[in-house]
Amino acid sequence: MGNSYAGQLRTTRFEEVLHNSIEASLRSNIVVPRPVFSQLYLEAEQPLAHNGRTENDDEDDEDGSESNSPPIPYQMKPPPEGCCTTDGYCQAGRDLRLSSLASDSLDVLPGFMLIGLKSPALPENLLVGAVDHRFLPDERGHNALLGFSGYCMGCGEKGFRYFTDFANHINLKLSTQPKKQKHLKFHLYRNNQGVLVKGAPICWRGHGKIGSYQITQSSQFHLLTSFCAYPAASHANGAPQISDTPHSLTNGIHAASSVAQTVINHSGPGRPSATGLQTNAGPPKKRHKGWSPESSSSSGLLENTGKVAPSSSVLPSSTRSLTTHSPSGLSVAVPDQLLHTCGLQPVIFKGHGPLPQLTGNFSEVLVSSLLQSCYLSSQTLPRVYQHYGPSPIQPLSTEMQILLTVYYLVQLGPEQVPLIEDLEQIFMRSWRESHLSEIRQNQQPQIPHLGLAPQQPLTPSQLPWLAQLAASSCGEGVVVLGEQVGSLAQGLQQMFRKLMEGRFENTNYIVVIVTASGHETQSCVVVTGKHQCRALAENMFSPNEGLREINHQLSSGDAQELIQFCSSLGQGVLTVKNTHKYAVEWRDIRPIQLAVARKLLSHVCAIADSSTQNLDLVSFDRVNFLILVPPSEVTFQQTVLHLWSSGVLRELGSVEQDCVSQREAERYVVKMDQSAQVRVDSLIQEAHSNSYTLYILVHDHAHWDVSSASYCNTDTGLGLVDQLLNSRQVRDAPNILILHVTSFPFALQTQFTRISPYNEIHWPSSFSNDVDLYHERTRYFGVSELLESTRSGSSLPLMRCDSSFESMASSLEERFPKLHSAVIRTTVLIHHYCTALMAVSGRIGGSHNLHKHTSVETLGIVQALLSAAQQCPAHHGHMILLRIPSLALAAWAHRRLSRVRRQLGLEESFEIILGNPSQPLNVGHSFIDQIKLWLKIQESDWVPRTYLELEALPCILILSGAEPQGESLPRSLKYCDLRVVSCSYLQRTTLEQELGLAAYLLKAESRSPHNTGPGSDLLESDAEKLSSTDNEEEEGQENVNVFLFPFLLEISHPPTQSLAPVRPRRHPSKSTSSSSSSPRASSPHLSCSWARGVSRPPSVLLPRSLYDIITANDGSGLPRCTSFLPHMSVAWASSFRPLLSKMMTCTEQSLYYRQWTVPRPYHMDSSNRTEGRSDNFHPRRLLLSGPPQVGKTGAYLHFLGILSRMLIRLMEVDIYNEEDINLNVQFDGVHYKPPNALWPDPDVMKTLPFDYIVHDPKYDDISLVYCPGYRPASDANTVHQEEVCLRRRTTRIKLSKYAAFNTYHHCEQCHLYLGFNPRYQIYESTLHAFTFTHLLLGEEIQLYFIIPKSKEHYFSFNQPGGQLEGMRLPLAADRSPNCIKSPIFTPTTGRHEHGLFNLYHAMDGAAHLHILVVKEYEMAVYKKYWPNHILLVLPPVFNGAGIGAAHFLIKELSYHNLELERSRRQEGSGPISDVWPFIILADDSCVMWNVVDFDARNGPVEHAASLKQVLQHMEGCPDLAHYGLCGIRKWSSRVLAGPNQRKPFSRGHVHDFLLLNVDRSQNIQYDQNRFTCHDIDFTLRLHSAGLLVCRFNNFSVMKKQIAIGGYRTFIIKTKMTDVPTSVGPSQYVCAPDSKHLFLATPAQLLLEKYLQHTSHKLFPLSTKNYEHPVLSVDCYINLGPEVTVCFVSSRPHAVNICTTGLLFSGLLLCFADAFVTPSFLKKFSFLKGATLCVISADRSSLRQTVGRLELEEEWRFRLSDEFQTANAKEDRPLFFLTGKHI
Repeated sequence: MGNSYAGQLRTTRFEEVLHNSIEASLRSNIVVPRPVFSQLYLEAEQPLAHNGRTENDDEDDEDGSESNSPPIPYQMKPPPEGCCTTDGYCQAGRDLRLSSLASDSLDVLPGFMLIGLKSPALPENLLVGAVDHRFLPDERGHNALLGFSGYCMGCGEKGFRYFTDFANHINLKLSTQPKKQKHLKFHLYRNNQGVLVKGAPICWRGHGKIGSYQITQSSQFHLLTSFCAYPAASHANGAPQISDTPHSLTNGIHAASSVAQTVINHSGPGRPSATGLQTNAGPPKKRHKGWSPESSSSSGLLENTGKVAPSSSVLPSSTRSLTTHSPSGLSVAVPDQLLHTCGLQPVIFKGHGPLPQLTGNFSEVLVSSLLQSCYLSSQTLPRVYQHYGPSPIQPLSTEMQILLTVYYLVQLGPEQVPLIEDLEQIFMRSWRESHLSEIRQNQQPQIPHLGLAPQQPLTPSQLPWLAQLAASSCGEGVVVLGEQVGSLAQGLQQMFRKLMEGRFENTNYIVVIVTASGHETQSCVVVTGKHQCRALAENMFSPNEGLREINHQLSSGDAQELIQFCSSLGQGVLTVKNTHKYAVEWRDIRPIQLAVARKLLSHVCAIADSSTQNLDLVSFDRVNFLILVPPSEVTFQQTVLHLWSSGVLRELGSVEQDCVSQREAERYVVKMDQSAQVRVDSLIQEAHSNSYTLYILVHDHAHWDVSSASYCNTDTGLGLVDQLLNSRQVRDAPNILILHVTSFPFALQTQFTRISPYNEIHWPSSFSNDVDLYHERTRYFGVSELLESTRSGSSLPLMRCDSSFESMASSLEERFPKLHSAVIRTTVLIHHYCTALMAVSGRIGGSHNLHKHTSVETLGIVQALLSAAQQCPAHHGHMILLRIPSLALAAWAHRRLSRVRRQLGLEESFEIILGNPSQPLNVGHSFIDQIKLWLKIQESDWVPRTYLELEALPCILILSGAEPQGESLPRSLKYCDLRVVSCSYLQRTTLEQELGLAAYLLKAESRSPHNTGPGSDLLESDAEKLSSTDNEEEEGQENVNVFLFPFLLEISHPPTQSLAPVRPRRHPSKSTSSSSSSPRASSPHLSCSWARGVSRPPSVLLPRSLYDIITANDGSGLPRCTSFLPHMSVAWASSFRPLLSKMMTCTEQSLYYRQWTVPRPYHMDSSNRTEGRSDNFHPRRLLLSGPPQVGKTGAYLHFLGILSRMLIRLMEVDIYNEEDINLNVQFDGVHYKPPNALWPDPDVMKTLPFDYIVHDPKYDDISLVYCPGYRPASDANTVHQEEVCLRRRTTRIKLSKYAAFNTYHHCEQCHLYLGFNPRYQIYESTLHAFTFTHLLLGEEIQLYFIIPKSKEHYFSFNQPGGQLEGMRLPLAADRSPNCIKSPIFTPTTGRHEHGLFNLYHAMDGAAHLHILVVKEYEMAVYKKYWPNHILLVLPPVFNGAGIGAAHFLIKELSYHNLELERSRRQEGSGPISDVWPFIILADDSCVMWNVVDFDARNGPVEHAASLKQVLQHMEGCPDLAHYGLCGIRKWSSRVLAGPNQRKPFSRGHVHDFLLLNVDRSQNIQYDQNRFTCHDIDFTLRLHSAGLLVCRFNNFSVMKKQIAIGGYRTFIIKTKMTDVPTSVGPSQYVCAPDSKHLFLATPAQLLLEKYLQHTSHKLFPLSTKNYEHPVLSVDCYINLGPEVTVCFVSSRPHAVNICTTGLLFSGLLLCFADAFVTPSFLKKFSFLKGATLCVISADRSSLRQTVGRLELEEEWRFRLSDEFQTANAKEDRPLFFLTGKHI
């Protein structure tokens, strides 16, 4: 071997050791060359100082000869007293002379090297010292750190940070300034005898003077031996071995002692040692004044780096040689007749350095920059790792890149084509392993010795002979031209000369290396293998260019010679006929499709619910859609068939006919050709004019066209998706949602994607641990099972290659080098088929001799095709798929096969179909008749339009087109012949599309769980692996294989019977969505091959090269093609990226591509960048990904249906629709005539009897209020309040335009009213305290108002922004058509999301004051959800109170405010009596209001009315001030049918929506302690006070059913657990002073619930005894539905019912006040044994009440009859006493 630097090596032992080590590495299975290459020669680039100079430039010359100034006198520091000063000894007295230490065993610290120092006093000897190798230069005099670090080898003293101190310690005794350049002279190493000797001089002057040093042959041997010894011996233990301990090589040959002491830390220019650069040591402590002569020249080489890598302004020196410009004056003449002479077209890969200009016959040479781009991208890797330490880790050196490239070429097989992805991974892994020790040392500075063995840099002088040595292992396969090659031009001329001479006939690759002294290393790679040249040349074409080249060769006649060569056989004639019929099996939509549809719906709802408010679902009332498909006629008809059979059009209301023709469905599907522009524009215009319609643009097969419109011609048809779907009109339309559907989403998952990762939906797994999650009884058979069949060995693999075909194709490729391989392979394939037809038919004489002209595989395919139909009585057969991408070749193949079929007389045996994407399906008439007979189709003009309708038809389908465009294939597909698929375009999408044609769906119940043969499901399914995403609960946590394609060909089904079209026939419809129609597999004929094989997946035939790629695995255990570029329209963001992991889920895989891929300029997403933003997602864009033909079409069609149903449901609400209860009351009195009276007359209303009976159905579980003349129904059942809400009747009602909404409504009209949409201003609010005194409570009440700035005009302040004084109230005489005078108060709790507080539409835009009354602990959440609403915050003491407290404070606050407003107006000399005294108390579930129209033709009808209309009508009542309380009726669908409901006004109880006169009701308060029935109690006391209560029956309010929150939600919990418990009502009370389980519930609530549930025991005589009610004084309390309560008021002049002659069964005194006297009680009569119940706040007041009312005279009490609520003492329990009437 030659070495341009070291001279000629003559040591055969070294060559043998090195050769054996390299050969062992080459034979290993590891792609990265270990350990010889990746462990030894990885280098990093030279870092630059801030001023452009290198940090390791030497400061001074060695001896100062280049300086004209005289030497500076130097006085050494005197040694310490008592120290040794003898020359050759250190100050500790230890001998340092080499002659003395040569045989001693010396321990050298890791990272240090033994150095020979020159002493002026000992000119004939050297002193031995240890120096940190980082402070020593490499062989070119570079990369030495400033300063010094060493220690004494005599005494072992360490820590010398300055060479001056070290020189003093070893007694150099110098007269000038000590400098390491002058005195550190030689490396030291041990020879074969183990003696320490002088080695190579240390090069302090740079590479310019390298030649002046003569390295001995012995030193060369040990220097090179160390390169092999390090990885072999030191890598195993992971510790650096830079000592003199002997090492052993892995091949068993004993190596010499380690020569780390003598090994120069060599690197190329600017290439420091990888390990030496990163170990410890802070910044240099010393700076010198001089600079190396190379510093200026090296900094001047950085001018053109920006052109090489625009992402970086400064690149390392090895990058600078990668320029694409050829040097001036250098050119290489390409020989004439090169292609003719050599039979190949060489491919030259640019490498390092400028490639010389090619002249002459340069058209027969191809030049590629792919390798150069790979080299360039490898330089960007270290920037990722710069955070590991202060010095950046360096990239691979030029020499290392070239050597790794040679190694990669060496390990390629003779037929393998080099792949750039493999080389990138080799670079990545080599770099990573070489810097592992550095990264560890920087990450763990306190553990300095954890790295790998120190790795030696590869120098330019060593590169040629190491490359030649590596290439020698493969014979002539790889040739390295490196010796005596002065330039690339010279090397290429030498290559062309030898190529023409035939000396490279067996050579596949020629590597030209130029390592001229003083210049950068240059290289290029020339591919001369015939197979490799052809493959690389065709790969340089784009797919369209390749197809054009094929068409040109066919049209120009270039392929005629090949065709004639392959067609020389005769034909015969014979015919066959067959007829039979079969049935079609249909299925409903599969459960997994339903799950995906629901997942799509949930994502749409998530967009609507997000804070961005980009989709307002509640504003849409219907759905419209348009499906965009590729321009394939079969795909178009296939999608139309799915849509027609799904019933979606009828469900969406698009069509009304029961029988919908497919023509109707075609309006909703459009091919992406030039006609799509008009259709999409029409949809955009329709969307702008119909803002209440949600339009869904479904982009099916979305990966097909991702081209940018600006880069495509209109003639090509590409770029339409970008032009239409990415237009501003579509992007900005708030009612257009885009759904991308694809099996290969990689092109849409880039750094600039428009789709948010949260808007991706992945197809779920149907199986988990052999359990069918969706009960489909089917299982995928995908590529994982195909791969498993190649490894099982149990039977013939389902995926295989054809060796005979490959051999013939290869020989013809060499014979016809100018023809495209697709032309040759297609010709050979069709020749094989034609020959097989002749041989199998038996119509040709000597047909047995034809077998040798075809392959066994092709013969078996043709035999299966012909025999299946002949043997089956029903003439069922198989489909054979021939995939020929070129349309011209496919047409030629169709003509050739048809001609041979005709000559053999087989026209009736099988059909030959040309599948042209741009043309409709064309099938012969006889075969159409056969299909119509099978499907029982009567229409004479029916023809099949999809491949699915060819089920069981024996045929050869020649599928053409550059790529499949979503066509689904029938289950009768038996063979998928992909032998002519191009292997030039190795992208993941391309490969998966082709292999996806062969996927299958097996019936799970038809297989044995232990059957591992092909055709069964061998492992967990592909879909299970690919779809185990981390955001899907139903998919489990199983591991995922991201490449094993879960492809599926499912059984067909139309929609359910209720949706299926009523037709005299059924079309076979295999659905991506809904599956394919299929003849019944259970054929009674056992001889039917189709019936036997319908559950067996098709066999797949692949090209040899593609088969090798798919069956090979990468380092992560996945097939190699997972590392390929995902799509040709994207590029890797970095060549050095991690591989896909076998454990990745679909979501993680998406994030991987989003991080590591970028769109190319002609990708439609390349323009999707916004300044300052890393993401620019379209908010209304979804991506559905799933395996091909898995059922995505059916899933998204079903999604459209359920989305439509959901929108309808969103526009509807559950309204309580209940008839009034207790309606058999008979009143004899005045009735209003006519029923359409506008307002009530107070005088007339006073004559109407007051209806004490409660008719509201929500009070079906309460005690009846006694009313004379009423007789309860005898069949009344006992009910419980908890059950009422569950059994109440509701009706779905569509919201009117006057409805009230909750927080989920965000239309454009009311955004200012809501005020929390982030697209608009968030309204500021201020907190104001308001204090007033209430006599009843006896203390001040402090409330808080949260008032938005926009609502402050409703309030008065003492000064702007000052103290709140009160609410402004209008005058009674004010009249405004667009204003509501009454403030609206809505008490609410627990309904911050669901409460109906948005009254914008209900008020029809009228100005109004709306105040939400909330509890103190809920203030923050209500403020968050309703920032533009006024909040009235109750005091903290009321946090546990009920609705009674809220109404009490509202009423008292309103009256206090009324007085303040009157005072304010009085101060302003205004009328005080005219202030408006009314307020509105509204429930938070009031959703709509209605009015009765008496002018309708068919009698009174009820229609929606705005709240504005209702309130303005009630406020406009002339005599409204006479009424204390007004209300409206609760809506019921049957209300107008009842005779009692024809009255326009009535007196009785009103609920939920009240107009309260706070002035007239001043002395009647709500009971602030009440939790239940507070409104009944208040109304009874209001009526007894003589105030008029009026209900407007011509108005009604609809109440929405809200199951969340509200004041009727009670929680009973104990004080111990603080969680809801199942405590019975009997435990709500206990005996005083007893040990009882105390409850953490308000005492009033416990009392009310106890009385409700146990009063039938407490008042036994009252149970179901309406004639003898319980007398309740001054209050109404619910005693349960079995007890009747008679309410009376003790107030003077109170209005009470007549109780004369009425015997009461009980007496209830609740907090009896002073108005209750003994004389008052004596007015009433009681049954003997009647029960008395006295309730007080404490035991003392309880006894006082008994004594004051003289109850002991008529009632008997016992000590055991005293009770208290189950509250602790600090919770202030209530007490009650019971007794019996004497």
